[in-house]
Amino acid sequence: MRKRQQREPASIKQSEEQSSEKKPTLKFVPLGGFEEIGRNMMFFEYENEILVIDAGLQFPEENTPGIDYIIPNISYLEEHKDKIVGFIITHGHYDHIGAIPHVLGKMGNPTIITNQISKEIINKRQQDYPGTVEPRFDIVKGGSTRKIGKHFSVEFFDVIHNIPDGVGIIIETPIGKIVHPGEFKFDYDKEGKAVGMDTWKKLGKQNIHTLLLDSTGAEVPGVSIAEHVVEGEIEKLIKSTRGRVIVATFASLLDRLAAIMKIAEKYNRHVAVSGYSMKTNLQIARDLKYIKLRNDTLIPIQEINKYPDNKVLLLCTGAQGEPNASLMRIANKMHKQVTLKPTDMIILSSSIVPGNEHSVQVIKDNLARQTPNIYHNKMLDIHSSGHAPMEELKAVIGMVKPRFFMPMHGYYFMRMRNAKHAQEVLGLSHSETIVGDNGQVVEMTKDSIRLTDKEIPSSYVMVDGLGVGDVEEVVLRDRRNLSEEGMVVIITTIGRHHKKMIKNPDIISRGFIYLKKNQELLENMRKKIRSIVARFPRDREIESEYLKTLIRDQIGQFIYTKTKRRPMILPVVIEI
Repeated sequence: MRKRQQREPASIKQSEEQSSEKKPTLKFVPLGGFEEIGRNMMFFEYENEILVIDAGLQFPEENTPGIDYIIPNISYLEEHKDKIVGFIITHGHYDHIGAIPHVLGKMGNPTIITNQISKEIINKRQQDYPGTVEPRFDIVKGGSTRKIGKHFSVEFFDVIHNIPDGVGIIIETPIGKIVHPGEFKFDYDKEGKAVGMDTWKKLGKQNIHTLLLDSTGAEVPGVSIAEHVVEGEIEKLIKSTRGRVIVATFASLLDRLAAIMKIAEKYNRHVAVSGYSMKTNLQIARDLKYIKLRNDTLIPIQEINKYPDNKVLLLCTGAQGEPNASLMRIANKMHKQVTLKPTDMIILSSSIVPGNEHSVQVIKDNLARQTPNIYHNKMLDIHSSGHAPMEELKAVIGMVKPRFFMPMHGYYFMRMRNAKHAQEVLGLSHSETIVGDNGQVVEMTKDSIRLTDKEIPSSYVMVDGLGVGDVEEVVLRDRRNLSEEGMVVIITTIGRHHKKMIKNPDIISRGFIYLKKNQELLENMRKKIRSIVARFPRDREIESEYLKTLIRDQIGQFIYTKTKRRPMILPVVIEI
């Protein structure tokens, strides 16, 4: 987690100096997604109006152990919620909607402007968090326009992603038009021609002030794999096996899931689904008629063993190696209904999210011990990312032709590479391609864009069980220390009157060393503790906290000297 001093969330309204210039100034602030994958949220502010875009979550990192997920810090928006005139959701992926149950009420419950399928996914997630506000919606689709407040007008346009009805937005502001395409990729027909190019070309005729562009694929060469190619490769695999087929992918990749179920119908396979989020999303898509199936296609997972292997296809979550997801439970032989057979075929139809490389390798290894028939996207074209790679990003930059460019969504290196694309394609200067970080305030006028030294809070807000924001850095530090070095509990029992130890100290080790095999170290620790207590003054009351501090510091140093490790020391002093 990158450290940066946070400034007070005082107002970022126009300064007196800027007012004297009488130049309309639009503020832009990312609250997440500009230093990581996920947690996407940002807002525009002009005078007394704020327009918010997305509110996503980020999954835990190695340095955030025990956390369910991470959401944006909205303290500034909470303080200025009376200014919020619009809240737009570009699409229904959790890295864009996952924080809504935790932030919507704090923002004053503004109406959510989004498409129909995103509305249903948001509503279902909201039901999983009792006590949260009931969302209000304004449903839009490509071609819709909305006047938002006095200063913003928004036009929505369709983009191709891997969830239905994703939209990009053109924001008309007092300083010019800002384009935020959401997340997108190109798709190609069977002749290799990109579809939907007219949309981008029309943007190029609108004198766009600033283009914000997803950077997730900025390092990936080439163009997207066409979905018809992916579907064709998956169909070849399914056709080639007489065993069961298990397909693991993202629960939100609805277009892919629909295509796989159609392939299953073609080869007379029944489909079972494992994974709460996948079941929920598929039911929403079916209710909205995005997915149409024969009546006998879907079967309960409890009935999977009632059918011949060549009549079964299982869709499941967990392709990223998530600990509690369906595929991990299958790999670890802990799934109630599915026990792998050597004849089973496993298709991992997803890419690896940065940071999940090790967990994905572990699950592939565990699966390979049970069946050799495992296929992933490095072997065959069985996945196409929803994020445009390098050549498609360059093509969009060239078609839109913005005056200024701001890369979004991704680590700094990804965004820096995306900025280089704009410099190469359009000849933009460094000052015309702004690469800012979370919380940094960008100011835009009709003729300029600049990264200021102003900053508002954008630190991680941890969601841990029922707690939101109550896991501080000191708690994470303790968790990291426990996971890396273990702990030692030292129980010291002392007579209240004679100030002497009544019995040998009890020492408990967890995650540090196996005490039965380290008796010499254990006895030396006890001698050290007896020495500490013996030096304690007999003519005054025992100060338990002071004694615990002595034990913690001196035993901690003693252990480090002997083992070069620093377990957490938890002293307990009992007076009787």
